[in-house]
Amino acid sequence: MAKYLAQIIVMGVQVVGRAFARALRQEFAASRAAADARGRAGHQSAAASSLSGLSLQEAQQILNVSKLSREEIQKNFDHLFKVNDKSVGGSFYLQSKVVRAKERLDEELKIQAQDESERGQQPKT
Repeated sequence: MAKYLAQIIVMGVQVVGRAFARALRQEFAASRAAADARGRAGHQSAAASSLSGLSLQEAQQILNVSKLSREEIQKNFDHLFKVNDKSVGGSFYLQSKVVRAKERLDEELKIQAQDESERGQQPKT
């Protein structure tokens, strides 16, 4: 009886182990495909996120912008910076978050402009 129980346990562990390994391989493949789809701009964007401490989505939420437009970013930045000024009872912490968000979005706009110029210079085949 104990022998059969041990065999059942071993078989169960093997099945679960194979399923886990297969799921892990699929996840790595999906992650690699997503990274390839983002291309080089994705790597630069990730680097900018790690340097500024804010992701692109966080920066967009802080400045309340849905698309990357210099005018909208600047307008929202000016408003939020003035509202959070310490002399009018605002918060220095929030004001610094607004500044960091603008820096992050400016960096993203720079990366996008750089990518567009590189795509324009590549010969068409």
